[in-house]
Amino acid sequence: MGFARTCAVALVGVEGVLVEVQADLEPGVAAFTLVGLPDKSLTESRDRVRAAVVNSGVAWPQKKLTVGLSPAAVPKGGSGFDIAVACAVLAAAERIDPREIAGLMMIGELGLDGRVLPVRGVLPAVLAAAEAGYRQVVVPEQTAAEAALVPDVSVVGVRSLRQLIAVLTDEPVPEDTGHREDGLPDPGLAGLTGLLPGTPGLTGLLSEERPVDLADVVGQERARRALEIAAAGRHHVFFKGPPGAGKTMLAERLPGLLPPLNRKESLEVTAVHSVAGALPPGQPLIVRPPYCAPHHSATMASLVGGGTGLPRPGAVSLAHNGVLFLDEAAECGPRVLDAMRQPLESGHVVVARAAGMMRMPARFLLVLAANPCPCGRHSVVGGECECNPASVRRYRARLSGPLLDRVDLRVTVEPLARSELAAVCGSGESSAVVAARVWEARERAAARYTGTPWKTNSEVPGHELRTRHPVEPGALGEAEADLDRGLLTARGLDRVARVAWTVADLAGHARPSRDDVNFALELRTGIRRSSPLVPGRFA
Repeated sequence: MGFARTCAVALVGVEGVLVEVQADLEPGVAAFTLVGLPDKSLTESRDRVRAAVVNSGVAWPQKKLTVGLSPAAVPKGGSGFDIAVACAVLAAAERIDPREIAGLMMIGELGLDGRVLPVRGVLPAVLAAAEAGYRQVVVPEQTAAEAALVPDVSVVGVRSLRQLIAVLTDEPVPEDTGHREDGLPDPGLAGLTGLLPGTPGLTGLLSEERPVDLADVVGQERARRALEIAAAGRHHVFFKGPPGAGKTMLAERLPGLLPPLNRKESLEVTAVHSVAGALPPGQPLIVRPPYCAPHHSATMASLVGGGTGLPRPGAVSLAHNGVLFLDEAAECGPRVLDAMRQPLESGHVVVARAAGMMRMPARFLLVLAANPCPCGRHSVVGGECECNPASVRRYRARLSGPLLDRVDLRVTVEPLARSELAAVCGSGESSAVVAARVWEARERAAARYTGTPWKTNSEVPGHELRTRHPVEPGALGEAEADLDRGLLTARGLDRVARVAWTVADLAGHARPSRDDVNFALELRTGIRRSSPLVPGRFA
């Protein structure tokens, strides 16, 4: 009788659960039994592993074989257990020393010919192994750079099962050129994005080959200022205006104003994209805030996460620490939009399905864009809107009050005049200039909140603002009057104070003044106040 064990990782959302892979060989009729709550793709690993072992030049043990995945109560799925199962079987058959694999964590899929293929979720899997005390991991060669992001972990990247067996038995490692016998490149060794066409498009990331700059936006001074405030304080923003006014152009330039991700944020974002199979090619670590722009026909599962079996990350998680842009927001399903209310408040989303419950990060900066009516010409001078009042009301009602109450900045983007269009393109401030001011404002906020779990103004609870970080005496006069008139909710009043702090940080004020608060109130309600907007700075 032979017995061996090694380690793999089961992913539950973006978190890893350590799984011990045990193999037991006993005399009897040759059979292969896999136990431990596997799903369909994992059950099929029996055939993949057997064929891979045989095609790697190793004899398959003709005995009764039982492979157990412990803990048995945790649902397990995917093909990432293949090489762990194969090595456990070979160790039980004494082809490999069982002691050589007992302290290893292995993740990777096997092809029928013995190739080791990349799988999703390598980074969170290695993070879970490191937290459990494992210091050596075996992963597909294509994902070795991703696994190496975890400190104090030795990573072994392999291309084939033959190479792995040679490493574990101290035999000469065979060469693998990555080409088939006919000389053509092997698509199985091209990386995960080569196996899953179109995966980078899941995130809607702006291509580095198509740089965008805020200087490309002509006019729209108020919308540009709102974009700067949104970036500095991580405030959600809603652009409303007719088609062609520049709403999408503004939203696409918001990621360029955000500071780069720190190490912790980069690992969080990379882990989510790794689980989704959406890491950009040749980029194991995401260092820039992601930009996700799903189509307005996106389903609730694709937006907040879900799917059959264990849920997968949705757009709100793919936009974690970045920007989620919903163009033509009024065309989205009302239930889909309202599903974002909880993650907008908490910064995470909890998706419950019959197969399990998953908690995923979802702290994103939301940008909504919508037309004023179905035809887009309502309230436009000379627009000749053809929509009747009832259809305009129904169209606007698709964005519910509770959702908009969580949006700090609401800006009407007016159509450009001919004189503005005739202006020289790029005459406005560039993204680099605005990003520098955003960085300085973020630094002021971070210094103010030292010793607290908050870094930006939008995260600070209202009670903390009122008690520890109040505005100047009397500065909230107009905002409190709007609260009494029902134009603001209590949540809205707190959000006005948060935006006022961001305006003050951008202007270098020690505390928000009345003008800062009135400008924040103007951006929320759309009602012009006494404080004018001065191009290039904040009053």
